[in-house]
Amino acid sequence: MSSVGIGTEATWRALCAGQSGIAPITHFDASAFSTRIAGEVKGFDPLQFLEKKEVKKMDTFIQFALAAATFAMNDARLTVTPEIADEVGVFIASGIGGFATIEREHIELINGGPRRISPFFIPASIINLAAGHVSIRFGAKGPNLATCTACTASAHSIGESYEIIRRGDATVMIAGGSEAAITPMSVGGFGAMRALSTRNDEPARASRPFDKDRDGFVIGEGAGILILEELEFAKARGAEIYAEVAGYGLSGDAYHLTGQPADANGAVRSMKMALRKAGVSPAQINYINAHGTSTPINDPTETLAVRTTFGAHAQALAMSSTKSMTGHLLGAAGGLEAGIVAMAVRHQIAPPTINLDHPDPACDLDYVPHTARKMQIDYALSNSFGFGGTNGTLLLKKYE
Repeated sequence: MSSVGIGTEATWRALCAGQSGIAPITHFDASAFSTRIAGEVKGFDPLQFLEKKEVKKMDTFIQFALAAATFAMNDARLTVTPEIADEVGVFIASGIGGFATIEREHIELINGGPRRISPFFIPASIINLAAGHVSIRFGAKGPNLATCTACTASAHSIGESYEIIRRGDATVMIAGGSEAAITPMSVGGFGAMRALSTRNDEPARASRPFDKDRDGFVIGEGAGILILEELEFAKARGAEIYAEVAGYGLSGDAYHLTGQPADANGAVRSMKMALRKAGVSPAQINYINAHGTSTPINDPTETLAVRTTFGAHAQALAMSSTKSMTGHLLGAAGGLEAGIVAMAVRHQIAPPTINLDHPDPACDLDYVPHTARKMQIDYALSNSFGFGGTNGTLLLKKYE
């Protein structure tokens, strides 16, 4: 789920139609902020997934995770029975966790003293409680984990879930990420870094990856949860397989807290590792879902990374940034975008990069501008890069 829709099919239809989910912020009064737009999830009702008494015990990021996991489990038609409970794990990431709850409870502390702090504060806000709640909801007793690696967090959660299954520590993993950080401190903090777009008068056109007029990213919220299964187990139960996770790469830049090295070597090593582990040549990749944040630094650096990794084949592959429509879900971005890549492989459609009106000369690849494209997608990558120089790449292949 994201600003463009709730549920897999609604989200996919909106992305293929090139619809933007960016709009003025409604979660709080943003009139004093330099950025007053965001990719908020619209129409989310936690009571569709939770009892009323439970809602106040969870930050919104946990509610999003439970909703997305419910969609994923229902779509997979998977029931965790006692016979397989020990083999089903949960690995759900977040970059920030319960930021809204932390801000709210701090205000209670300042205004009313420590007795005003809710007893639900800690379990409502800490990052691993999304995985905890999901495991309890579905009875999943296998590995229970959470990553907090900035904007690469849920790419790492899916990649590490793949490795957990490969080494035999689980048969099924409920994996992905959730984020609900459109709050005053978050928007104010990213604004203070001058990282956000201030195109407040044109929200739908504000996120414009690879465009020379981009001026920063647009913060988004939501969740992306996938069900990863060991292949023979999935086949035996007659599961509909959207795609196979075939490779996973990760690396560190060891360079800068928030920037990327000019030669993009960290991103290059991440992609090359995913290719190597999958046993796939660069020439076999058809589509890349780019990290594509719409920031001055990321977009040309990622373009260079793709050129370095793929050589002459870079001109032949398609690469798009769906953040142009959803905004940047921070720690949940990789989970959402891995799901998008799975749908792209399943339907053989590359979603577009919207708002690419004036391509940056330094960004000179095929970014699938404006309109979704029906094309052959046998192998695809999903890139995620985060503060601290943390990188992750997932390689998905068509199931045959």
